[in-house]
Amino acid sequence: MLKTFRSSVFAGIAIGTAGFGFLAAGVQSASYGSLAGAVLFSFGLLTVVGYRLKLYTGTAGFINFSGIGELFLILLGNIAGCFCVSLLSRVSPLAVQSAAQGILEARIRTGALECGLLGIGCGFIMTTAVHFARRKQFLPLLFGVPLFIMCGFTHCVADIFYYLCVPFSFWKAHFVEIVSVYLCIVAGNLIGCNLYRIVLSRQQYENE
Repeated sequence: MLKTFRSSVFAGIAIGTAGFGFLAAGVQSASYGSLAGAVLFSFGLLTVVGYRLKLYTGTAGFINFSGIGELFLILLGNIAGCFCVSLLSRVSPLAVQSAAQGILEARIRTGALECGLLGIGCGFIMTTAVHFARRKQFLPLLFGVPLFIMCGFTHCVADIFYYLCVPFSFWKAHFVEIVSVYLCIVAGNLIGCNLYRIVLSRQQYENE
């Protein structure tokens, strides 16, 4: 369990660093949805795959039902890693906190259920990207990450990094809404990561 947690913390650091780059690119281009930032975010998943780290959306589509407890330990570690990187937003001269708050405000306006449904799309893309990356085929990963960002699909680890960058005063005013949105994104990612299992036969997805 300790090994899994340490790996998941490092995965959170990787995604948090990618998220920081995404916010920084958005600040400098006056748009947090910039294509440059979306492409830079690929660094996070490339790091996760390269070091074989434990990421929630990189694990949820490959774990058995009996491993659900481990999956949420991984999510906890991912959150801890993101929190470490989010501390840098407090000292950065860039307006990354404002950019992060803009994302969180947009999530709240969109609504919890809607964010959860958008999370299904992200989960599908992430499992597909990791599936091919494990076979040394990296194009789905390189295109998949910018794809889910440009589509506005929600990723529970990336999102928690943005949320942790937001000033505490905003959390205090919108705590229930933030938690509701986040839990729906976690559930949506879980469904999306397992979409291939739901739709395809076992023989198809195992290439038997």
